[in-house]
This record gives sequence, C-alpha cells and structure tokens, in this order.
Amino acid sequence: MIVVRFKVNCKPEKVEEAKALFEAIVTQSRGLEGVVSFDMGRDITEPNSFIATEVFVDRPALTRLESLPVVQKTLGLLSELLTAQPEETIYDVSSSEP
Repeated sequence: MIVVRFKVNCKPEKVEEAKALFEAIVTQSRGLEGVVSFDMGRDITEPNSFIATEVFVDRPALTRLESLPVVQKTLGLLSELLTAQPEETIYDVSSSEP
C-alpha cells in the first residue's frame, strides 16, 4: 500500500482557482482503479493551504492517478498557483489496521 501526503500553500488570489482544480482531481481520483481513498482539505491554521492524503493499493495505481489529464494540468499550473514548492511525502506501508 502506498500513502501520499501532499501539502500546498497557495497565493491568496489563486486559492479559489486551485480549489476548483483540486476538487476535480479528488472527484476523478476516487473512482480510479487502485485508489483506496483520496481526501483533500484546507489547513485550519493556514487558510491558503490544502493537504491531500492519498492511499493506493500499489505504485501502478499512483502512476495512473498522476497520468490523469486534470492532474497533469494542475501540475503545470503549480508555479502560478503556489507561494512555494509543494511538500510531498510518500510512504510504502506494509500493513495497516482499521
């Protein structure tokens, strides 16, 4: 299982544009084969920040997500939307509990 934590800090004037793109990613990702869960929300202490927690059955599922057109479009716009580079951590999980 692969778990990804992804955090971005948006330019204040770009928050709504970023939110719309992130909503499209979440909607399309949840039905994708191999996606266990895909959640994204705003940081309650940093209102211009979004944090995604993504869980995949394996690396190929993560690759499928990354190849979605909306993901590619969003990645291409990050330099316009963000104040800094995204934070991303990928965890390779060998077991989990409910």
